[in-house]
Amino acid sequence: MPASATTTSGPLSGLRVIEMAGIGPAPFCGMLLADMGADVILIERPAALRTLNAGEAMNRGKRSVCLDLKQEAGLQAAKALINSAAALIEGYRPGVMERLGLGPAMFEHSNPGLVYGRVTGWGQSGPLAQSAGHDINYVALTGISSLAARPGCAPSLPATVIGDMAGGGMFLAFGLLCAILESQRSGRGQVVDAAMIDGAGCLSALIHSMRGSGLWPAHPAQNLFLHESPFYDAFECADGGFITLGAIEPAFFKEMLHLLDLNDVNPSSQYDASQWPALRAQVAERIRSRTREEWTQRLEGSDACFAPILSLDEAAAHPHQQARGNFQRVAGQWQPAAAPRFSRSQTRSPQAGPRPGSHTNEVLGELGLAPDLIERACAQI
Repeated sequence: MPASATTTSGPLSGLRVIEMAGIGPAPFCGMLLADMGADVILIERPAALRTLNAGEAMNRGKRSVCLDLKQEAGLQAAKALINSAAALIEGYRPGVMERLGLGPAMFEHSNPGLVYGRVTGWGQSGPLAQSAGHDINYVALTGISSLAARPGCAPSLPATVIGDMAGGGMFLAFGLLCAILESQRSGRGQVVDAAMIDGAGCLSALIHSMRGSGLWPAHPAQNLFLHESPFYDAFECADGGFITLGAIEPAFFKEMLHLLDLNDVNPSSQYDASQWPALRAQVAERIRSRTREEWTQRLEGSDACFAPILSLDEAAAHPHQQARGNFQRVAGQWQPAAAPRFSRSQTRSPQAGPRPGSHTNEVLGELGLAPDLIERACAQI
């Protein structure tokens, strides 16, 4: 079973990371590290005490310190925290941490092994570095959005998943751990520039490899992944629900045809793109003849490469997800569990995140800071 919030047996046990409070990929990166047992200390601003999202899921497993960085005592406390850590995470626009007096150059001598993790949309350099943007923009500029287009429709992607979390947060976590391993050998830290546009672009490596090998036709009518093939797409059911089919391999395609009662179709014609429009119409008509639940009962667990498209609540309650413990209820809401799993090390269970500043005295006291400095660092909070 996953370990509790106080368990220190995770694979990253003993690793201290400072996270500057923000939104999006930076707190997600901190969550990933905290799930694995790292001591992630979140530095919040006084305004956080007035927000309504205290204890949000992505702050689970972290400790929260509230500091007034406009006060010299608050900056002193922040510097002391950063000097006690192996790594720092920040997700501000380029230059913000430098203006606060907390840029990487500040710690070159006091904490020379510090790994300084920075995640932004466009990166620390380049003509767009100071431009505003969001997930939808970063993914668009990688070319990935074009892969989601359907005939006559604009491309549509799930919000925050590809750019913010995968391209930003996960690549930042990977970069931090790479740099920490190198720092243990060299004794020197470095800045990790994790740009969402870079990470999201890297996620398309398989597609670029296939293009280079001639296995990724540009025209959707010949590309099985671009929503015009009869065996790799989402299809609407009789009740308005949707299912997915992904029978790429011939054996799986043959099983799909059998379970759809399309036994008059020659399986060997699977990759004859000239036959796709007619066969897709047959498949779509057959899928529309039954409800999503009826198709689930018939196809789930088969080699037809099938899954229903579920809502977030349905997905969390699905028997396979439950059997693996992939979702757990915390304060009445579903939270995804830590991933991946380990054969020996334990990860933390999903939990409510701490209220802003709830560990201020505890954490600053561990650093041996004087009580009067701690009081001044939290002035007006």
